[in-house]
Amino acid sequence: MRKQMKKMIETLARGFGWAWIRKVRVGVLLLVSTILFPGPAKAFLDPCCALMAAGLTSISSALSSVIGGGLNSILGVEQDIQKFEQTVVWPQNLINQARSLVGNVRNIFVQIQTITQVPVNSATLAGPQQLEQNLLSRNPAQIAQTSAQYQAVYGAVPTPTDASPELRDLIDSTDAAAQAALKRAIEIDALADLELQAADQLNESIQTAAPGSAPIIEAQADAWLVRANAYTQSATADLMRVRAISLANAGADVKMGATNTANLNQQIQNLLKRQ
Repeated sequence: MRKQMKKMIETLARGFGWAWIRKVRVGVLLLVSTILFPGPAKAFLDPCCALMAAGLTSISSALSSVIGGGLNSILGVEQDIQKFEQTVVWPQNLINQARSLVGNVRNIFVQIQTITQVPVNSATLAGPQQLEQNLLSRNPAQIAQTSAQYQAVYGAVPTPTDASPELRDLIDSTDAAAQAALKRAIEIDALADLELQAADQLNESIQTAAPGSAPIIEAQADAWLVRANAYTQSATADLMRVRAISLANAGADVKMGATNTANLNQQIQNLLKRQ
């Protein structure tokens, strides 16, 4: 037994001696072992690393099972909402149909604008041609020339020596109403052109608009609709004025006829008295 112990001690002594002599090589060997086998080396060198690894594993498991499950539920709800919006709220096929309809309506607007620009001039004489060209110009800048061209065709108000004051007032009021209606017609034609341009721009915007911007475009269209109704009411008011002045002229003719009849009767009675 003593011999075996002595032999083991001698062997260990020779081993330590060999390692001490080759201490650089032994250090390199330990470094390489640490790099190639990090887990066992760290566990052997630092037992705390094993505890840290176990803690990190527990944290990772908690994140995956608890927080990860909640996030997956939220993601599922968002996907359901997105699917509902794409299939029910804003289905792509219906959006494409609406855009196609807008394109068709835009073509109709183009046809309407083309029809409104077809020439309808009919006058053959120089004076009426100038007046007609002015009235169909659709240009508000031509309104200032309307009165002169109107008088060139229909004549001016008679002088006081050529007509009675009542007749002159009747002629002047009739001419004023007629010229106002003609001037308003030029304005309404110009407004109609602007409305067609606005409608065309709205149609182009709708064709390329996102679904979320539809209420904004709809509000703009409603505003233009209100303006169009206002212009229509203005045109209706002009028609009512023209009709009113026509009725007033008819009434004035009857009144003047009654006055002339009364004057004639008075003159006849005066002549009879002289005889």
